[in-house]
Amino acid sequence: MNNPPLLPVDFLSEKPPFEEDELRLQVWGLLSALYPRLDLPERRKETRYPFPYLVHLTPVGADGITPEGETIVVVGKHLSEQGLGFYHPKPLPHRRMIASLESQGRWLGFLIDLNWCRFTRQGWYESGGRFLQAVLSPIPPSSSTEGPPNP
Repeated sequence: MNNPPLLPVDFLSEKPPFEEDELRLQVWGLLSALYPRLDLPERRKETRYPFPYLVHLTPVGADGITPEGETIVVVGKHLSEQGLGFYHPKPLPHRRMIASLESQGRWLGFLIDLNWCRFTRQGWYESGGRFLQAVLSPIPPSSSTEGPPNP
């Protein structure tokens, strides 16, 4: 039995204009909800910068500075001169940790006091804290993640 030849289907062909308009409206609706143009004063003193990179958090011992325990990886949200905000899938049992951030192939360590946490509607947690001091990162130099781009 001879089957007719199959014609190629181009799924990437241009969309009809009305579909493209609807797509753009939905994207702009999402962006408007995420970034409303409100003229509310910023209550924070420091500028926050988006930081969508992996961050390694290592608990510290009783002395408050020596790395002790298993390192976990979280997803950065914002970074400022004074602190860091991030997302994580499980509650964190420690308040003081060393946050290790990769920059230009090396790890920078910051002792952080995690002073807030909230549960998100998506089932994750959002937390953050203030940097207390710069410390040595416990992450070995050969460990590399996709960090911030090199300037």
